[in-house]
Parts: sequence; structure tokens; C-alpha cells
Amino acid sequence: MYDPLNIKVLTRMQLYHHPYSLESQKVRLALEERNIDYTSYHVNPVTAKNMDPSFFRMNPTAKLPVFQNGSHVLFDTIEIIQYIERIALVSSGSGLITQSSKKVVEWMYKIQEWNPKFFTLSHIPEKYYIYTSKFIRRVIIARMSEAPDLATAYHRKLKEAYETEEKLHDPQVLQRSEQGLIRLLDEVEMQLKETLYLTGNDFTLADVMLVPVLARLALLGLENEYITCRPKLTEYWTLVQQRPSYNKVIKKYFGGWKRRKTLLKTWCIVRMRCMLKRY
Repeated sequence: MYDPLNIKVLTRMQLYHHPYSLESQKVRLALEERNIDYTSYHVNPVTAKNMDPSFFRMNPTAKLPVFQNGSHVLFDTIEIIQYIERIALVSSGSGLITQSSKKVVEWMYKIQEWNPKFFTLSHIPEKYYIYTSKFIRRVIIARMSEAPDLATAYHRKLKEAYETEEKLHDPQVLQRSEQGLIRLLDEVEMQLKETLYLTGNDFTLADVMLVPVLARLALLGLENEYITCRPKLTEYWTLVQQRPSYNKVIKKYFGGWKRRKTLLKTWCIVRMRCMLKRY
């Protein structure tokens, strides 16, 4: 089936992601909210599965998620979500789903401006981050010899890994990251004084972008510091956690034994491969 924009809608699309990847959560929430069927492939960046040559050829940035519809491959979060929306519009054909308003799109980009990378890493115990970072660098070096044709791209990732470690020791980088988050949450708090959800009384793709940010804060144990100190944001956070999409995409992996199992399995894989020097 084709839409006016010549988007070919396949019966099953593919998403390469990881449950703890914030960007992956945004895309998965969009897929669930728009009721789009897809095939899920877990790619764990901590065990460096995103550095495998097969994945790296598809996406040389090695970032998650990657969305594939036939020969069409997308890496950018907002581009993927807007593509999903167009697919939903074509598939529904009933007018029940409408295209996102300008206000929704503006909020999507506003939320995406905040990069959670350094904020997240700064709240992880340093010994774990350093150990994992060293492991990933060794994997990248090993992949260079396995796939010489990708050596230049792998070298860029190696350089990026070293730069990330260096920036984590720069107080200004960490301060800018936190200040960006605070500005965003303050603006959200002001907006929620006027509307139930971020752009009105309906849950939109703007909310899809915001919910994983709040979930990340909860995962890091920072709810009191950044969420519950804002009354309207607290109400909003309680409300969105009741959505079926939240339960399937986030709560399922963050709660109880599932969370411990995922973290323990990941850590055991990294430790074992380091011990055996199998990168």
C-alpha cells in the first residue's frame, strides 16, 4: 500500500533497540501509541553489540535505535517518529489519526535538544563506567581488524569514546547538561499549569518524547530532586505511568526482577569477555 508521499507500508517493520536506551524508548512508545506492528531486535550497547560489523554497516554511528522498513533505514529519533506517524495515517485511512500540530512538533524538537548522555553517565558509579568504557574500546579495536573496510568509521567511534571519558571530568560539561535539563523541566511545569498533557488534553508525540526523560530520572533515583519538586510535573508523571504503552515499553523492564536480571546478565557478559579476552 502506498500513501501520497510514496511511503510503502509493509506488514512488519524492524526496530533495533535496547529497553534501557532513552531514544529507543521514545520510538517504541510512538509505535505502541500508534498501534504499529514491528519486529523487535535487542542490541545491547553496553556489551558492544552495536559495534558488530553487520550492525555497523547499517548504521556507522552505532547509535540506537535503528528503524527499518524494507530498504528504508532511519537513525534519527524524530525522523523515525514522524515516519511512524505517516505510516499510521496511511494505515488507518479513517481520519481517527491526525498529523501532529506545529505546537507538538516544536515541543518534540525542544525536548530532543537536551542530550542525556553526560547527565546519565555522571550518575553512574565511576568504576563501572570506566570498566565498561575500556571494554568497549577494546571491542572497537578488535572490530577494526575484523572489518578493515570499516576501519575509518570505527576509528571515529574510538576517538568519540576517549573524548566522552575526558568530558566527564569537565565540571562545565556536566553543569551545562544539568542546567539544560532544569530549563526543560521548568518549561514543562509552566505548560502543565495550563494543559493536562504537554500540548493539550490529549497524549501526543510530544509526550512520547518527554516520558522517557522522566523515566530516566526515576531509574537514576532522582525523582525527588527533579520531578516531585514540581507539582504539575508530579501529577503528569503519575498520569502517564498508567498508559498501556508505558507499561509495555518502560515499566516492564524497570521493575523488580526484570531490571535486576537485565543488569546482572549484561555485567556478567562484560566481565566474562574481559576475563577471556574475547572482544
